[in-house]
Amino acid sequence: MRVVKKPSSLGDALNAWIARNGMVKRFDLAEAVAAWPEAVGPQIAAVTRAVAVTPDGTLMVRVSTHAWATELGLMAPRILTRLNGSKRGRVLHIRWQVGPFDQP
Repeated sequence: MRVVKKPSSLGDALNAWIARNGMVKRFDLAEAVAAWPEAVGPQIAAVTRAVAVTPDGTLMVRVSTHAWATELGLMAPRILTRLNGSKRGRVLHIRWQVGPFDQP
């Protein structure tokens, strides 16, 4: 007698594939880009844009001026704490890139 498995939902199949391929950590890291404006507040969000996160946990952030990059560099430990929340070690470093960015 042949046993027939009930088909799984597309969501369940996709979640299983993501877990099997080790992509959960990358998706957790990518959340940092979306969380950036809330983590830093409106004043800093107005002069910065989180661009990407490297696989080793470095968040790349575009900054409008060198002065802001210097100031934010001093604030980095507090920003990392807010950005990571309860997920300690999610984003390990922030790399500031001075230059223009597209407005939202």
